[in-house]
Parts: sequence; structure tokens; C-alpha cells
Amino acid sequence: MSVSDVTLRRGEGGCGGAAAATGINYGLRQPLTARDKPAEPMRLPDRIAQTEAQPDIYLRVHDDLDEVCREWRSFEQHADHTVFQSIDWLANWQRHIGALQKLVPAIVIGREADGEILFILPLAVEALGPIQRLTWLGSRLCDYNAPLLAERFSAHVSVERFMLAWRDIIRLLRSDPRFRFDLIDLQKMPECVGAQRNPFLDLDVRVHPSGAYAAALGADWDAFYAAKRSSSTRKRERRQLRQLADHGAVSFTEIEDCEERARTLSTLFEQKSRILARMGIDSPFFLLPGRREFFLALVNDLALRGCIHVSRLTVGAQVAAASIGLKHRGCYYLIMSSYDAGELSRFGPGRAHLHELLRHAIGEGLQRFDFTVGDEPYKRDWSDLELRLHDYLKATTLRGWGMKLLMVQYRRLKRCIKQSPGLWRAFRKARALAGAITASRP
Repeated sequence: MSVSDVTLRRGEGGCGGAAAATGINYGLRQPLTARDKPAEPMRLPDRIAQTEAQPDIYLRVHDDLDEVCREWRSFEQHADHTVFQSIDWLANWQRHIGALQKLVPAIVIGREADGEILFILPLAVEALGPIQRLTWLGSRLCDYNAPLLAERFSAHVSVERFMLAWRDIIRLLRSDPRFRFDLIDLQKMPECVGAQRNPFLDLDVRVHPSGAYAAALGADWDAFYAAKRSSSTRKRERRQLRQLADHGAVSFTEIEDCEERARTLSTLFEQKSRILARMGIDSPFFLLPGRREFFLALVNDLALRGCIHVSRLTVGAQVAAASIGLKHRGCYYLIMSSYDAGELSRFGPGRAHLHELLRHAIGEGLQRFDFTVGDEPYKRDWSDLELRLHDYLKATTLRGWGMKLLMVQYRRLKRCIKQSPGLWRAFRKARALAGAITASRP
């Protein structure tokens, strides 16, 4: 596979501000083959490098994850990033989903002049109807999309410097036929990446239609539970747990065996499909081509063994609830959960399972429980932190402008509905009614 290079150089005579910005020079180099890839990062000629007031940012774009896998894995050990931008998550996504969609990865690596990585941007170019759009790699299955940032990124890269680098990245991508696009569509970007402010917030971003929610965990489950639930609610939930136990022994199990994980995931998908069908959603995203294979590969990937958490709640011999979660840097991320929608649903098996997941996270010494993206009421009930996410949408061709106008109006309407409790309740009821009518047809 080939890579493309560019160097962003600050002009002579300053370290920042408007004066320095006017001295930006851009140098595009011809694409290199992987065989020609130098061991050292490419540098400007000495006569130019000697004039630098600040280090250059050297950019390289890769379309092959295997080519950057080792360096990416090493960088993420100390870089600020979300769990969804780990190389193992995205490599599995590209293998099972991206390849089916003929998506082209566009992995941008930015370096200092000494070769140290400043950032990795896991981007991709994909077809959207008649146009091509630049987006985050694996965007739809990633609850958060963001760059990977070196620990010293914020100290070394000003807002101005990153905006210049971003302009150069776009220029580099569009200069290569493999990466040409009509629209930039970067969704679900958090305000912070680790301890650092997300540099993409300095683009012309809009608030994402959906929010994300998280709870700060304490050191003791009982104290946490008492703080989140009134005494009357706790009493009712204890009664429902006893009613569950009337149907068989209630047991929470963490699944480690590969075959058991596969069986648990199959149950989770079946349960989730029934739940969503009742809500009027008859084509769940996880049943689209490659999704099932992605999750099955993910839960049995040895590189992710310490991160992936698969569990189920059984009542007697019946799986009453199941879930997939991720553990990353002191946080538990609830990725997908389900419950039996039959007779047992009256006694809250999903809630009982959630209690066990929270108890598990506290017992593991994790500091936060992230319910991830979605505006379900139960998430707000447990959370004390709402995470605002942001989208960036920009057309780069006339064809892209038409699609952008449609997308902007759609997302504005979606956010308006989701942020209005009355409208959101009415929409959910109408959707469920439509689903019930559809299901009743022969």
C-alpha cells in the first residue's frame, strides 16, 4: 500500500499569532510506496529547517491499518484517546465491516521534526449515495469519535497550529485520488480527549442530536445505590428481585469461555431485536452485514481480553439479561445490553443486571460508569454527568453542498425532538404503534 506525505512549516520570524500564521508554507511530496517508506521521518532541507522557530508537523496518510498497527499500538499506551480509537477495536471493525463497504481508511499521523508522534487521526472515505464523504473510521459503531493525542499535544500545538495542520490534511487527502471526497462528516466528537481539550472543537461544530451519560462511582455499592435511589424505589426493586427469584435462582455470571461468549451474544442479539421491534425499529444496526461477525471477533480477541466484559443474568436456566461492556482507564463503558421481553420482564431483569454491572465496576475499583450515547430515561436517572458531543459537517464540492443541506435539516429536527421531552415521548409512542401495526400484518 502507499502513503502520502506533506510537511507543514511555520514561516520565519515568530512562534505564533497572526504574524506567524501569515508565514505558513506548504510542501507536497509525491506519494511513496510502502517499500520506499523511510525509517526516519522525512525532513525539510537543512537550509529550510534552520529557519524554523517551531518544529514542523510532518503528515503521512496510510490506507492500510496493518502498516501502522505496531506503531499505533505503542502510541496508544501513553496517548490520550477513547477506547473506541484503539487499534484492536478499529482493526476488527475494518476487517468485518469496513472492507464489506469498500471503505478506504485514511489514517493520518502527525509528527514533530524529531519523529515523535503528535497525533493519529483515524479517518476514512466512504460512499454515501452518489457522493464520497470523509468521516471517522468505524464512526457508527463508535460511541465517541476523536483523535489520539500525545500527552504533550496541548502544550506543543496551539489552536492556530492545529487549524493550519487540519487545512493541510484536507489538502493532502484531496490531492490523492484514493481519498477524494465531497463532504466532511465528523460525528459524535467529545469535548475532551482524556485530560486534553479536543482540538476538533475549534472547527465550526454543532451539538450532536443525542447526548451521552456517565455516573461517578464511589467505593461502596450500597452507599452508591442509596444515593441514587429513594428508599421507596429500593424497596420496590428488592421486591421485584424476590419475584424474579420465585422463577429460579438469580445468578450474575461473567463469561470468559469463547463458546459461551458466542452463545451469550446470540441471546443478546435475539433479545435486543425483539425489544427494538416492539419500539418500531425493525432493522437493528447490529444485524446489518458484518456487525454480528464484528462483535463475535471482538469478544474473543486476545488483544482485548482485559478490556472486553461479557456478562449475563440467569434466572434458573433462562438468560434473563445480557450485556457487552468495555473497561478502559478507570471507566466501564456499557456498549450493548438486553433483557428477556417475556414473562420475566415484569420483574425488571434488565435493571437487576444493571445493578450487578454497577456493583462489578465498583468492586473493580473503576471510577466512572459510562452509559454511552443515547437519551434513554434510565441513563439520566443514574448519571450525574451529561457529555455533550459535537458534529462537524462541511461540503467541499457542489454535490456535497446538496447533501449537506439535507443532513443539516434532518439533524436539527432530530435534536429538536430528542431535546423536548414531550416531542420525544410522542415520537416514541408513534414509532412503537407503527411497529405494532407492521408486526400484526400477515
